[in-house]
Amino acid sequence: MEGSRAAAAAAPAPGGGRPWGDGDGGRAAEDDEGGEVSLREWLDRPGRAVEAPECLHVFRQVAEAVSVAHAQGVAVGSARPSCFVVSPPFARVAFIESASGSDASGSDASEDGADADADADTQPPRRANTNSAAAQSRDGQKGFPLKAVLAMELNWYTSPEEADDNGAATFASDVYRLGVLLFELFCSFETLEEKMRAMANLRYRVLPPQLLLRWPKEASFCQLMMHPVPDTRPKMSEVLQSEFLNQSRNSLEEREAALRLREEIEEQELLLDFLLQLQKRKQDIADNLQDTVAFLSSDINEAVHQQSALGQCGNFSIELDKEVSSGTVEDQSDCGSRKRFRPELLAVDMDEHNRSMEECSRTVPSSVVIQESVLSKSSRLMKNFKRLETAYFATRSKFSRQVGNPISSRDQVVKRTTGSAVGTEGSSIDDFALEGHSGRRQRGWMNSFLEGLCRYLSFSQLKVRAELKQCDLLNSSNLVCSVGFDRDKEFFATAGVNKKIKVFEYNMIVNEHRDIHYPVVEMSNRSKLSCICWNSYMKSHIASSDFDGLVQVWDVTRSQVFVEMREHERRVWSVDFSLADPTKLVSGSDDGSVKLWSMNQAGSVGTIRTRANVCSVQFQPDSARSIAIGSADHKIYCYDLRNIRAPYCTLVGHTKTVSYVKYLDASTIVSGSTDNSLKLWDLSMNQGRIIGNPIQTFTGHTNTKNFVGLSISDGYIATGSETNEVFVYHKAFPMPVLAYKFNVTDPISGQEIDDQSQFISCVCWRGQSSTLLSANSSGNIKVLQMD
Repeated sequence: MEGSRAAAAAAPAPGGGRPWGDGDGGRAAEDDEGGEVSLREWLDRPGRAVEAPECLHVFRQVAEAVSVAHAQGVAVGSARPSCFVVSPPFARVAFIESASGSDASGSDASEDGADADADADTQPPRRANTNSAAAQSRDGQKGFPLKAVLAMELNWYTSPEEADDNGAATFASDVYRLGVLLFELFCSFETLEEKMRAMANLRYRVLPPQLLLRWPKEASFCQLMMHPVPDTRPKMSEVLQSEFLNQSRNSLEEREAALRLREEIEEQELLLDFLLQLQKRKQDIADNLQDTVAFLSSDINEAVHQQSALGQCGNFSIELDKEVSSGTVEDQSDCGSRKRFRPELLAVDMDEHNRSMEECSRTVPSSVVIQESVLSKSSRLMKNFKRLETAYFATRSKFSRQVGNPISSRDQVVKRTTGSAVGTEGSSIDDFALEGHSGRRQRGWMNSFLEGLCRYLSFSQLKVRAELKQCDLLNSSNLVCSVGFDRDKEFFATAGVNKKIKVFEYNMIVNEHRDIHYPVVEMSNRSKLSCICWNSYMKSHIASSDFDGLVQVWDVTRSQVFVEMREHERRVWSVDFSLADPTKLVSGSDDGSVKLWSMNQAGSVGTIRTRANVCSVQFQPDSARSIAIGSADHKIYCYDLRNIRAPYCTLVGHTKTVSYVKYLDASTIVSGSTDNSLKLWDLSMNQGRIIGNPIQTFTGHTNTKNFVGLSISDGYIATGSETNEVFVYHKAFPMPVLAYKFNVTDPISGQEIDDQSQFISCVCWRGQSSTLLSANSSGNIKVLQMD
């Protein structure tokens, strides 16, 4: 027997018409989940379907348990559903202690057990002792709680001889109970009344017609086991060897074998499906790889072709290299003779001739110079190879979408041993690479990529040319919010939360070493300053915006304000002079408005209302009629100032506040956002009013909450980072070209410390040069040079 298990079954009290099994304490949910449940409850499940293999499997397990007891000379007496638990489907049936607890020792049992080895069917019966070792191993499990149902069950499972004589359980009475159980297994009832009528008729061995018609063998054996004469009932060995039970065993085994076979087939199908999916994915990868090799070969052919064309132009230089590297006197004199043959040098004097000869003797062959340059750049290229590879394929895919992929099949390309490609029959690679409109477009694309690659590899570091040393470094309010160069790049100004605009002379800062740098002009404001912008025409005019919503234009030569514009209701973040019309000014504020100003008029000349805070504004570089607006609603709006009712274009792609917008050129915008990215937008791609796909997204810096600056020069894009670093990107590639980290020095000890609260607050290129002015949140200002 199995160890003790708790059995808690419930059945409804007698009543009219309720579905059977809807009583309190039902555990149908547990049964559905495959949990352990009493056999009584399992039989009385609402709508239980009678499955012959399942029912016979349960019956066989109960019969085998009773047979084991009989073999030991014990009459079970409690072979009722409430005394068993089952774990459906097709799981073990386990015996638990009698729910009635009314077991007693039988007087007919053989006390000495002398004949225990005799045949179990001929042994005198003995009532099962519920306090036996098996019963004692069960730790206080509670019986079936509904006594009314137990009382009915006791009546149903009491044999006629037990009811008449009130006698003890015998082997024959156990067989009778198995007959009742067999009946319940093969009969399902919807209501309690229907079940009670059927069980009452069962006392007289009257079976329902549906049982007789559907399960004739089971019904016949049920009647035999419930025969009123005990000696006529079959023995347990006969029950277990009966034809219907053994046939069902074979059927069950066949069914289980079929189920196992189906499971194995399903597992094999699952494995096959996985392998096919894996094969498809790898095949797709292989196809894409071969296509990639194909257009790489095409690009290599084009690059080799261009190199050959350049080589023909450079034959003279190559011959010169050979002559110079030979080092002979004849070559050197020959070198001088070349200068004499030039028409414009016929009147050259002997001193100049001697100098030319001396220069020739010191000349390094151009091929050597080129080789050294290539090796230097190749080293940087290999360090950034993965990123450049990604950029190449991204740019190449854009080109392929524009002109269509000329290589329709991977079979059109056969690799040579040199790594180039040969077109097979029907191939258009050579034509594609070298001739026709598509060839010109490919050369244009490759030249553009080559230009970006050269720009990317042109510089290897950002070095400090000068550091601005001020006398108020211990001031806690040194955050520099804005820096900018004047018209001629001779002076630069700084402004921030210290409420001051300071103007410095650039050459003095860079060329003269001083302990403290003093500004040539210092102008004080009433509020913290957020932005400054020099006028591109009037060298001494500089505009500012502050935290009180005031826009002012200062005359630096007089160190005073000469125009004050007070219309914004909240803090103004950005101000910008027009390059095309220096009398025009624009400002953007936290009040959601953009104000247009004219130096020749009092008050604003126009107002654009937006739905969110305005963080940045800028005029189009070649027109005073268009502006771009960076908004806190994550979008960039482009307005034609001749129609300010609605933007003519909206750029959508950032996921957080757009803190900066800058024009790269008339049709290209760079935007910076607190989503840790910069984005490059092509306004010429505007098919409607919304552009949702930037042509480039630059990532690498950190920007989640602060203004970190944005500046553009000759395709290079500089921005700050909240890691106290300056990052430089090039428009052609999404990864940084260069980076420089500001060191934080303790003003007391002079040692470097790690202050994670500091960040780069603003940056500004010095015109179209490689010099960058940058400042951080502690007021540290440095002049950086790309080297």
